[in-house]
Amino acid sequence: MLFDFHGTLAQVEDPVTWVVAAAAACGHALERAKATVLADRLVTAGRAGGPLPARVPLHLAEHWSDRDLYAHSHRAAYTGLAATVATDVEGLADALYDRLLGPDGWLPYADTASTLRTLHEAGIKVAVVSNIGFDIRPHFDAWGMSSLVDAFALSYEVGRTKPDPAIFLRACGMVGADPERTLMVGDTPADAGAVKAGCAALVLPAAEPGRPNGLGATLALAGCAA
Repeated sequence: MLFDFHGTLAQVEDPVTWVVAAAAACGHALERAKATVLADRLVTAGRAGGPLPARVPLHLAEHWSDRDLYAHSHRAAYTGLAATVATDVEGLADALYDRLLGPDGWLPYADTASTLRTLHEAGIKVAVVSNIGFDIRPHFDAWGMSSLVDAFALSYEVGRTKPDPAIFLRACGMVGADPERTLMVGDTPADAGAVKAGCAALVLPAAEPGRPNGLGATLALAGCAA
């Protein structure tokens, strides 16, 4: 079984928490009111894991296009977007990005661990397939879930992004799965691109960070009970 990462297994932290923590890493204690206004502006400018920016400055266009293929472009794109927002916190753009790189900046959904554990105990191989520009294996290590995932097909390592069938086929190959007997679980039309690789696809609705998001439904489809 294949799973998307962001929006399916985990969600980025609340924007205000994100800004307050990043500012603290820069030696600044932001009042919540100021942090809220700043968070709104940063999310609008473009936050990894947030809505797509309405506008990408010309000088960032190439990095934006390549953000999920190269680690340096991912960082340059998102720190560059953050830098378009005026702030008196020196180094904030990099600190905001660094929150992404560690598990503290993310929240697994409430049913992620139990779903992955049930699949693992049933002997069903699991691969995480993500359009992303950095390594998420340390996140699963920190959450105690690394033993529940058999492979990671990350776009910046594979050199292909969803919905390209190649990344789904690569993930199937990593776990020795027949695409026609494999389910891809995600939350966007890009995840449904797995159909072109011969897989079935389940697209889940959005859920708030830390809340159950319907992952348990995959267990019935996989033929195992929770």
